[in-house]
Amino acid sequence: MTGPAATGPGPAAAGSPNSIFPPVSREIVTDCLASIDALAPVIERLDRELHQRAKADPRAKVLTALPGVGEFTALVMLAEIGDITRFGSARKLASWAGLTPTVRGSDLTVRHGHISKQGSAWLRWVLNQAAQTAKRSPEFAGTYAAIARRRGKKIATTAIARKLLTRAYHLLAAQAAATPGTAKSHTPVRQPDHQDAHTDQERVTKPGHARPCGMSRPPGRARSFD
Repeated sequence: MTGPAATGPGPAAAGSPNSIFPPVSREIVTDCLASIDALAPVIERLDRELHQRAKADPRAKVLTALPGVGEFTALVMLAEIGDITRFGSARKLASWAGLTPTVRGSDLTVRHGHISKQGSAWLRWVLNQAAQTAKRSPEFAGTYAAIARRRGKKIATTAIARKLLTRAYHLLAAQAAATPGTAKSHTPVRQPDHQDAHTDQERVTKPGHARPCGMSRPPGRARSFD
């Protein structure tokens, strides 16, 4: 067979980078592959350390019982929340995490807006990642479908993230009550600043106004680490 069709990328060409990339592109690809190979042992070591830390912390084991929550997600939640006894209720924890709606009101009307996005951006990120799996579980599928029909899929996913945080609060609070001192023995507590001191009535803020000090914005989309 002759002609352009015979020179197109086929099975043989797909497996041979040298035949489909120019020299400059081949050099870039080779360098990138070498960087990935160099990072692989470091990633494996960190994965082992995270697994050992999660295995040693009974709170992480409790959290991994939640749909969509694996060891990595559980450890991020524990690192960001710290001592669960700092929060008097699940609502206060959700408010601190920025998963409650802002409230705009006057003497006659009250309007609820988007979530405040105060507090830890990393905690919201891992909860939203977990919610992507949890919304398909039998425990949350019905709730997700009902909210998605009325408010859209994005708001429904955020609602599942808050429900996961609410369940996490009750699990951690119950464990802390059963084993005093456990909540403080593993993870350093990040002290809340003046922006974290929410009450049950949320302040009026623009979504995305605050970001945790010294931390970059977490990626919006990422592969699952759990």
